[in-house]
Amino acid sequence: MNNHMKIIYILITISSLIWAQIEIPKHNSKDQVIHHIGYTLLYNEAHEQPDWVAYELTAEEVAGSFKRKDRFRADPSIKTKSASLADYKGSGYDRGHLAPAADMKWSKEAMSESFFMSNMSPQKPGFNRGIWKKLESNVRKWAVENGSIYIVTGGVLKGRLQKIGLNEVSIPEYYYKVILDYRRPEIKGIGFILKNQKSNDPISNFAVSIDKVEEVTGIDFFHTLPDAIENEIELKYDMEIW
Repeated sequence: MNNHMKIIYILITISSLIWAQIEIPKHNSKDQVIHHIGYTLLYNEAHEQPDWVAYELTAEEVAGSFKRKDRFRADPSIKTKSASLADYKGSGYDRGHLAPAADMKWSKEAMSESFFMSNMSPQKPGFNRGIWKKLESNVRKWAVENGSIYIVTGGVLKGRLQKIGLNEVSIPEYYYKVILDYRRPEIKGIGFILKNQKSNDPISNFAVSIDKVEEVTGIDFFHTLPDAIENEIELKYDMEIW
């Protein structure tokens, strides 16, 4: 392949990846995928929360200035109806954001939509306000340092889970995040699996490969990447380069 053809191939590859939204995990055409301004989610009616929430976060978005307004409400986009505020009332669990409000301060609409109940999952207060919040803060720092990253996050919706509320919202025992930096010079990926409980451990204790998160969740992340790149990024991880 001559240099001219190589350039064309690279441009086509980049273009196809942009249009493919590389943060969106593999799913079936019949799945209830909901697109909001700042994030996309796959809603799981049986658990009344998403299997995953996916979005790109850029350095410019982290620098946004729209203020948080705690307007929790049902998501009108969910055909089967989302969980409600009443499900969490008196449960002892926080309405834990999956796509954090602090990641959506670049747009008034994005900030508002981050408070849809379809973006919430029952989290223990010590977890939500502690180690989970710390990880979210690190993710924003990585977005600034790398210019742009792709994030997929959610609860691990497997096994016989306890539930809260009339809508029977499942309480995940574990939560995950996977993160992809797809900008050169250092393309890299990393995953995290955290138990839904308070922890004073460093974030590095929860770091795993993306392959490990796929094994635990059954979700195929970043499937639109070229196979060689996907396999390399998902097989290994190194906290020291983040």
